[in-house]
Amino acid sequence: MSEIKILGIESSCDETAASVVVNGRTVLSNVISSQIDVHTLYGGVVPEIASRKHIERINQVISQALSDAGMTLDDCDAIGVTYGPGLVGALLVGVAQAKALAWAKNLPLVGVHHIEGHISANYIENKDLEPPFLCEIISGGHTHLVIVKDYGEFEILGRTRDDAAGEAFDKVARAIGLGYPGGPKIDKLAKEGNPEAIFFPRAHVEEAPYDFSFSGLKSAVLNYLNKAKMTGEEINRADVAASFQQAVIDVLVDNALRAAKDYDLKVLALAGGVASNSALRAAFEQACGRENIRLYRPSPVFCTDNAAMIASAAYYEFRKGNTAGWDLNAVPNLKLGER
Repeated sequence: MSEIKILGIESSCDETAASVVVNGRTVLSNVISSQIDVHTLYGGVVPEIASRKHIERINQVISQALSDAGMTLDDCDAIGVTYGPGLVGALLVGVAQAKALAWAKNLPLVGVHHIEGHISANYIENKDLEPPFLCEIISGGHTHLVIVKDYGEFEILGRTRDDAAGEAFDKVARAIGLGYPGGPKIDKLAKEGNPEAIFFPRAHVEEAPYDFSFSGLKSAVLNYLNKAKMTGEEINRADVAASFQQAVIDVLVDNALRAAKDYDLKVLALAGGVASNSALRAAFEQACGRENIRLYRPSPVFCTDNAAMIASAAYYEFRKGNTAGWDLNAVPNLKLGER
């Protein structure tokens, strides 16, 4: 099989990223310019600032990715770019850049769904992984449980009814004074706490057993903190972090294992930024080992937003002939499976 080299571009939130990937699996370069320091000042991502930073950095990031891969644009076979979901202004920067480069070099353009990118991150380090398999995508904006029936073909079993898991981490982190970004900070603090110190609810949606709901859990943590403050009770932040984190993990593991059993799937993959959480990974390893399910999870650098996963997803779409026209636009609320 001939080598297909794809330049991937990702700018859906607050990371400006570019990567060159061969045949969807071999990463030649992976450059990520994070804006965390800027947004930490505001306690979360400010869309307008994110867009401006993408404009400032995207040319350098792409140049660096090509340089690291020992290539120029002339060596690329196609350009893949995230076009949704995400922050509309941020997405537009990546889409406009990809269209300009593809037009200038007469290269095929592939629009990539951000969640499909997260799922595809699993292909990069696991050369043996092929559909069908079950995948749980856990990030700041999304919590999905899907069957990957084929490359780029999904059956959605469950999704969050309200807050995504990562969103709940950020809000609870802010409430206990940890700041932004919440996920890594709660992960770190929870190591010092007792996950059984405080009981927080585990929400299960009766008529939709694979759906998720984290707003009740978030409210329970806020109520606990407010009550403690009003009664002058001392708050052990590490115990709050560990107990909250355990409540999220229990639901994520339970739903995934229930679906694996119901659909008789013996392969489970994790994806998304929250999939880099150390306690979550350990819990899944233990549960999958017990249930004889093969578990795949990307290295943390491929869990958070990156362009290697976008280039990987673009390769499989490109192979199926799914290229985009010059009318490709940012679609901030793009649903998985839509084109």
